[in-house]
Amino acid sequence: MSDAPAPLRIGNASGFYGDRFDAVREMLTGGPLDVLTGDYLAELTMLILGRSRLKAPEKGYATTFLRQLEEGLGLAHERGVRIVTNAGGLNPAGLAYAVRKLAATVGVPVTVAHVEGDSLPVPDGFLTANAYLGGAGIAACLRAGADIVVTGRVTDAALVTGPAAAHFGWGPDDLDALAGAVVAGHVLECGTQATGGNYAFFGEHDIRRPGFPLAEIHADGSAVITKHAGTGGVVDVGTVTAQLLYETGGARYAGPDVTARLDTVRLTPDGPDRVRVDGVRGEAPPPTLKAGLTRLGGWRNEVVFVLTGLGVEAKADLVKEQFAEALERGGGRPPAEVRWELARTDHPDADTEERASALLRLIVRDQDAEAVGRAVSGAAVELALGSYPGFHVTAPPGKGAPYGVFEATYVPATEVEHTAVLPDGSRATIEPPLRTMELAEVDDPPLPDPYPSGRPTRRAPLGLLAGARSGDKGGDANVGVWVRDDDAWRWLAHELTVERFRQLLPETAELAVVRHVLPNLRALNFTVHGLLGEGVAAQARFDPQAKAVGEWLRSRWLPIPVALLDDADPVPEVTA
Repeated sequence: MSDAPAPLRIGNASGFYGDRFDAVREMLTGGPLDVLTGDYLAELTMLILGRSRLKAPEKGYATTFLRQLEEGLGLAHERGVRIVTNAGGLNPAGLAYAVRKLAATVGVPVTVAHVEGDSLPVPDGFLTANAYLGGAGIAACLRAGADIVVTGRVTDAALVTGPAAAHFGWGPDDLDALAGAVVAGHVLECGTQATGGNYAFFGEHDIRRPGFPLAEIHADGSAVITKHAGTGGVVDVGTVTAQLLYETGGARYAGPDVTARLDTVRLTPDGPDRVRVDGVRGEAPPPTLKAGLTRLGGWRNEVVFVLTGLGVEAKADLVKEQFAEALERGGGRPPAEVRWELARTDHPDADTEERASALLRLIVRDQDAEAVGRAVSGAAVELALGSYPGFHVTAPPGKGAPYGVFEATYVPATEVEHTAVLPDGSRATIEPPLRTMELAEVDDPPLPDPYPSGRPTRRAPLGLLAGARSGDKGGDANVGVWVRDDDAWRWLAHELTVERFRQLLPETAELAVVRHVLPNLRALNFTVHGLLGEGVAAQARFDPQAKAVGEWLRSRWLPIPVALLDDADPVPEVTA
């Protein structure tokens, strides 16, 4: 008989602030669970919470979590499920107090602890400054008997590494086990993205309402990713691969507890809706912690002109000239940034007016609210009766709105006061790891033998063969691309070079693009530096979080060996 402790079942009920409200109830009632986590924070969320705190200093946390607990608190207590969440945002102590007050009101006897110390001195001109803490503070709270642990800014994976370390007794030197938990935590953190949500091959599954994921974590750090029986969506090697590639980069995935080696991850099927994750190796974490700073970057405004029917290009040229002249007549200086983008959504001989229309999008940005406000909206409105035929806009121009900027920096871990405030109110200082290692890139592994040359090819979309998922990290975009068999991998590894990537996505042609090779996943991970400008809060791009860059890449046509497309659905060749 084995003396190994039972696996720890950790579920997720939130991937962002605004995720499915009833997920907490679904996860608590859908099957056995030991710990339920909720991730409410993102780079943009910290800015939103920072602005809300200006109006109400006692807030600064995700109030939705409290409303979810009104019902979920009793369910969790009945089932013996502990809850760990970063919904504390900028005020974890405030949320912990509110949870205690709620527990007293509804008559549920739970103990509450919180983690603090992520808040850093805020530099002049900024709204928030927070370090990304690891899971050791969470582990200390759980070891002290907490039923609910509230944190501020921790890494997304810390919501899993903390409970796992507390349950299995891991210390800071159990690097492989911690690394395995980091990988499991990264798979869980975005909720239903691991169960078929936002999945490249969505047509192969019913994903109308995917269930939220859970991980069965073992004492050695290996895990099985699954979901409650009877819930929608799917868990397979593809959905887990997609989420592993999301918002990561090279082989080393650094965090406060451990640096996980993504090039060691093994994924294998373990039955229906079950994927085993093992083989993960860990290295000492870097001596610094990532820190996020947010500030208001200035003011922006947007007008979308609708151009219908014939002469779309000429209509666009006319309105651009008229708008520039109108601004000049207004007497003020033009905005510091004026950008036009014509989206040809129109179709010839269209059977509806909307399908006959293109969209001309104007974006203006400036440090001065006046420069993007009345001057811009007035210049756009005055053209209404004297411009191109069919003039109209998608919405009345407004007065402009502030936009934010996220900046990443790094601080020595020894300078951050990571503190666990235990259920009895006592405070435990969490010391940083003694063993650290400066982060360095890993040399790319050898590529597989090339796919045989000279085979017949057919021009087709890359997405018939490859999946992709993309996202943002500050101003950079990440695009992970993977295939599902070894022959396709032999072709992809040699075909999708940085040069080919730039050809397929011309917006990246002048940017720094780095390719990382992950053979165990049959995957390539591309980092595109600067594609998103100052980040999602700045809304500098049509797709400010790069969510669809991967799908854009999959839609691009290139010569693909016919033999690799035998099982793919045929797509007609594009004609001019």
